[in-house]
Amino acid sequence: MPLRLIRVRRGIHAVTLRMREFRMIFRGLLSTDHPVLAHVIPIRRCNLSCTYCNEYDDYSDPVPAEVIARRLDLLAALGCSIVTLSGGEPLLHPELDSLIRHMRRRGIIASLITNGYLLTDGRIKALNRAGLDHMQISIDNVMPDEVSKKSLKVLDKKLQLLARHADFHVNINSVVGGGVRNPEDALVVGRRALELGFTATLGIIHGQDGQLRPLAGADREVYLQFKRLARRSYSRFYYFQDRIAWAMPNNWRCRAGARYLYICEDGLVHYCSQRRGYPAKPLEEYTVEDIRREYVTRKDCAPYCTVFCVHKVSYFDFWRGEQTIASPEAVAEGPARLVQLR
Repeated sequence: MPLRLIRVRRGIHAVTLRMREFRMIFRGLLSTDHPVLAHVIPIRRCNLSCTYCNEYDDYSDPVPAEVIARRLDLLAALGCSIVTLSGGEPLLHPELDSLIRHMRRRGIIASLITNGYLLTDGRIKALNRAGLDHMQISIDNVMPDEVSKKSLKVLDKKLQLLARHADFHVNINSVVGGGVRNPEDALVVGRRALELGFTATLGIIHGQDGQLRPLAGADREVYLQFKRLARRSYSRFYYFQDRIAWAMPNNWRCRAGARYLYICEDGLVHYCSQRRGYPAKPLEEYTVEDIRREYVTRKDCAPYCTVFCVHKVSYFDFWRGEQTIASPEAVAEGPARLVQLR
């Protein structure tokens, strides 16, 4: 397809998507009784085995498409605006395209997080036809190593295919912190993403002990350079990300379980990928009352949270909705902890 026609199609899609996003924002401001974003896991299996990842296995079967479609229907009934399919590796699901079409039929903005390994020109065109709106690919380094095979060397040809064929928005995410071997790789990845017409973001990861540490030395310099590089990107850095970079607490009201839902392969609702286990209630039984409860429930992990998408959807309600219910951790620890929180 001629490059000019690709750009026209991509531009038309961007305009219509932005209109749908404005409608999402308007609905979110009018009412707090519905989720804005949900992550749905259609398959836990992945074709890679990155050592830092705790969200995959190498054996699980895909969740049947009719089961996922039912969950999408339930989310639509709750008023959810955006659904992101992730995993595992969602491109391993044999009926992924039909699930994306189902989302679009229900008026949901369709998003996908993938490692990109399985992309071909035909696969990208099929995603276009299905109606995919967003794709995010995480690239961890320039050259593959024993920690991650999601490298620019391996994936650059896939990125070129996306640049030639994708109608949907593409964001490339790289990482810094947590002992990343070559933090400068993030700049190389970010520049390449922008060169190809994509947006670029940078994630900050925990140290090996699971604790957030302030960026220092090369990590800090890369963060500052990346911030300047991607300042016009789709998902810009702001105050929240800066405080994470210096390991400073953020004072915000996390709306996980209300504005944001994480639906595991078993169909249970969790706070997020890193807080699986609560409320762990079947989506079929999740109601507006659950949303209202979690909306006003404090989360002890919020001050040092690095789950950027949860923070973004909570932005709707920073100015309203005081959280008056103690966190599950505080309740479990007993009266002394509850007094401390007050």
